Amino acid sequence: MSDTENRPVGGAKSKKLFKIVGLTIIGVVIFVLGMGVGNGRVTFGSPAANSQNKNLPEDLDYAAVEEVYDLLKTNYDGKLDVNKLMDGLKSGLAKATGDPYTQYFNAKDAQAFDEELNGSFTGIGAQLGQDDNGSIQIVSPIEGFPASKAGLRPKDVIVSINGESTNDLTIDEAVSKIRGPKGTQVTLRILRDKSQDLSFTITRDDIRIPSVTWEVVDGNIGYIQVSQFGEDTVSLMYDAANQLKKDGAKSIVLDLRGNPGGLLTGAVDMASMWLPKDKTILQEKRGGVIVDTFTSTASGDPVFKGMPTVVLINAGSASASEIVAGALRDNNVATVMGEKSYGKGSVQELRDLPNGSEIKVTVARWYRPNGENIDKKGISPDKEVKMTDEDYKQDKDPQKDAAIQQLEK
Repeated sequence: MSDTENRPVGGAKSKKLFKIVGLTIIGVVIFVLGMGVGNGRVTFGSPAANSQNKNLPEDLDYAAVEEVYDLLKTNYDGKLDVNKLMDGLKSGLAKATGDPYTQYFNAKDAQAFDEELNGSFTGIGAQLGQDDNGSIQIVSPIEGFPASKAGLRPKDVIVSINGESTNDLTIDEAVSKIRGPKGTQVTLRILRDKSQDLSFTITRDDIRIPSVTWEVVDGNIGYIQVSQFGEDTVSLMYDAANQLKKDGAKSIVLDLRGNPGGLLTGAVDMASMWLPKDKTILQEKRGGVIVDTFTSTASGDPVFKGMPTVVLINAGSASASEIVAGALRDNNVATVMGEKSYGKGSVQELRDLPNGSEIKVTVARWYRPNGENIDKKGISPDKEVKMTDEDYKQDKDPQKDAAIQQLEK
């Protein structure tokens, strides 16, 4: 079985996602959801998967659907497309769950979603989510790309896109309106902190990012920045570890700020670089019942064993990044600094459907080693360090500075 997919009976692809849904403005939904890929530990069709819906009928009654179709076919003043009608039905079923992370992707959107998970897409370079009121908001602008350069911030609420209100838009619909060819522009009206009414006109570009970058700072501190948990993340983390140790690093700053999540296997393997074998990283529960426990996988001493570590988080840190931060904190191998994280404590699976389409379904809730589910609560840092408007304007980073100072003690 590969790191990234499990193929159950019938050949359907199954991926566990720990990324924030629809996270990308940059593409279609990256959601990010956090992707926990592979492993197939929660699968459709198991008793655990169906227990909460056991009273539903075996099949839906499609007579009413046929009635609506017949009325449209006979009376609609315009040309109907049967493929779009079918996509609408499937999308409607997913949307009817009321869960923003359960989504249907047609073939085009599925391709864009998969490309984003590999760190390559066209757009403005930001992740999208929804706040508690259902408003479309920025989860995280990716450093160095158009959204970040324009000045977008985590938790900025998108009021309109090119003058069109975002009221009642799904994340997917917002993403599709923000996307566009390289070199074209999109104008976003933003509500910041419930008080500032701002407008940003942003030029779209190709977004290609390695998920891990690193350097040595202040002589012997290894600084590792992880932008998402993609298919290259774990191998790049080991490259970083090897190079940083050669360069004399004695301690680590793990920067997960603005990281919306990604593959579950990436989160588990990354946490395992600090933890000895069989330490709890997270548990999955369905209907309050534990359906799986993920533990550290190190076969020998973890690569960062004994190295003092600070993990940086902020409001843009979600899903898989919250898993890593929580696992390292609860197992007492790292200090968490920065600001409270996003708060996404659910698990999605991605499954192939005919003709290149896919469906992403919330299948469980995940819990930290200390037993907490962080959904809509986030992880509070051990030491809070805020970024002010002035810090952003002057390109200062007091959070990174505080982490370095902590490790210099």
